[in-house]
Amino acid sequence: MHPLRHGLTLTLLASALLGGCDKPAAPAATAQASTEAAKPHAGGDVSWGITTEPVCFDPHRSGQQNAFIIIRNYVDSLIGKQADGSFAPWLAKSWNISPDGLQYTFVLRDDVTFTDGEPFNAEAVKANLDYIKDPRHTAIAAWFLEYYDHTEVVNDHEVKIVLSRPDSAMLESLSSVKLGFLAPKTLDSATDSCAGGPGLVGTGPFIFQNYQRGQTARFVKNPDYNWGPAYAKHTGAAYLDSVTYRFIPEYAVRAGALSSGQVDLIEGVQPTDISLFKDAKGFQYLVGPSAETSFTLNINYTHGVATDVRVRQALRDGFDVDALVKSLYLGTVPRAWSNIGPDNPAYNKALAGTWGNKIDAANKLLDDAGWTGRDAEGYRTKDGERLRIEVGFPQPFVRDNRDVLIQSIQAAVKKNIGFDLDLKITTGGDWAKRRVDGTWSIYPNTLNPSDTALSLRDVLGSPGFYSGVRDKADPLILDLIAKARATSDLKARQPILDSIQQRAVDQAYLIPLFAPSYQIAAKDTLHGLGFEAQLDSPSNLYDAWVSPAK
Repeated sequence: MHPLRHGLTLTLLASALLGGCDKPAAPAATAQASTEAAKPHAGGDVSWGITTEPVCFDPHRSGQQNAFIIIRNYVDSLIGKQADGSFAPWLAKSWNISPDGLQYTFVLRDDVTFTDGEPFNAEAVKANLDYIKDPRHTAIAAWFLEYYDHTEVVNDHEVKIVLSRPDSAMLESLSSVKLGFLAPKTLDSATDSCAGGPGLVGTGPFIFQNYQRGQTARFVKNPDYNWGPAYAKHTGAAYLDSVTYRFIPEYAVRAGALSSGQVDLIEGVQPTDISLFKDAKGFQYLVGPSAETSFTLNINYTHGVATDVRVRQALRDGFDVDALVKSLYLGTVPRAWSNIGPDNPAYNKALAGTWGNKIDAANKLLDDAGWTGRDAEGYRTKDGERLRIEVGFPQPFVRDNRDVLIQSIQAAVKKNIGFDLDLKITTGGDWAKRRVDGTWSIYPNTLNPSDTALSLRDVLGSPGFYSGVRDKADPLILDLIAKARATSDLKARQPILDSIQQRAVDQAYLIPLFAPSYQIAAKDTLHGLGFEAQLDSPSNLYDAWVSPAK
């Protein structure tokens, strides 16, 4: 355990106050049990087939969950989140929180360097946090620093982060890869940091060697690395010599690449492919936790026909979520009742069974709202206007057949209630623009794991999805989110989080669909695989090793 210097820094207490305190699920099956006890072996090159290519490789500017699987290889954090929800030392050896909750003081390790030779010190911490907070850099990670005021350099290896108001999410945020550290020279570079490649320099166990757009991103071992998180399984440099990420969006091609030995592991295993690897000779299959937000249709209740709560509620209840999810995912993922994942202690269990698949009631709501006409295609109309809401799904975030699920919902709500749910595959830039001007309609997504109050703020408040229309956001929701962030007592905080989730579903601000989890399949000669608790995603390959050839 790390040394604690103030009662308010009791790590277990602090972590209990933060959402997403999950335990990664045990492997569903593993074919490596007989060799797992073998001594780790240094050396080897691993190839990993992943579903989506990062739009941005900069941890501060990326909002793409699958990007962080890669970014975590070269980016470390001040502290790490453990599987039990507590926090452990990483680049910081210890920390304390002032009694008023406004000052977080960290004592840093004195042996850490960026891979370009620059020292990691208090100045580097300040440079990164100031960079993220500066609006000129349009860093998505700035959402984590809403209450950040400034950073004080106490000395080379001690830094004080000062907030403008208490934030119970701060430790969780500082354990996130999004607030991880890049070398100051990288921050100052005129080169686009999203573009990837050797110009992106961190302190991590691997060095970014090269990037071929549409094909691969390759990383080589950082031989000087000796500062992994306290929960890591070993110290010193990574075992592997290199890891290459291959971008293979086609499900069958990805599974085939593992089956034929072209890659060593894959993520995003489809339900129809599980039997190829689970309990299969020569392979292993692992399933991660479901503590991140559910895959959800987030409805902009300030725009268009969705300003009418009856329209939103009719869409929420106008189809059978259970049947569609089971049909597509063959029982491998649970239907969702809240946008907060079921493995998250902050999940509101009381929502289960309270909404959805109420077709008659949904039709009555639309009748009462005046959508009583029908056009030639069977869609409801009012005053000559079709009942239509666009679903804008950015292409970079489409994975795991989520677009197919929305297409199934399209067909169901057309048949059941005459609703035109218009799926449009768009770009990340289009979504960003519409978020700023407030003209988005429905945005389907899961959020990267963070403190639960922050997750709820991101989809229901401002800053977040309603940044462009913050004056129209639900004031009750905003007030509850602010209260949750200011409350550091778990028992007092949970009813507030329950109320936010309840109101979001009651008002149909969102429609949760299913609770996703990562699935990994790999050769049984690859060991040390797992999941990062803070990310709910596969860990980097720091602890991974390959059995020597016989």
